[in-house]
Amino acid sequence: MNDSMLKELSLERCLDLLRAGTVGRIAVLSEGAPLMFPVNYRLVETSAPTWLAVRTSEGNVIDKAPLNVAFEIDALDDEHHDGWSVLVRGTLHHVDPDAADFRTRFDPEPWVADERDAWLVVAPFSITGRSVTAVDPVWVFDPRAYL
Repeated sequence: MNDSMLKELSLERCLDLLRAGTVGRIAVLSEGAPLMFPVNYRLVETSAPTWLAVRTSEGNVIDKAPLNVAFEIDALDDEHHDGWSVLVRGTLHHVDPDAADFRTRFDPEPWVADERDAWLVVAPFSITGRSVTAVDPVWVFDPRAYL
């Protein structure tokens, strides 16, 4: 059995990973139970605070979600036993996509764009991340094949 090393990611590394991604999962509460949905997103970086922009259908669970939400992106490599995860906790707010050119500058470009007319942002109060790396590398081939 391999040992693994768990380490915290810096805020800058978390932001780099959020900048590079386009799909994550948003967790909301609905009728007292947590639900998680895959969504397209875009990191919004302006002179104002950093946000995550998402679009969804008006009136659906995400659109009607309470204020506090969580958002996660990750990447895992089962073969090598390593990966990383970024968790954003924040508050969900409706935005006017036409205000300050928001629509053209920060459209998360959902894969299913029809009727995605509810524009939302997650205003983070916490962005954390961690990575796990195998201490002993897991070989993806049998070394006996080379003898």
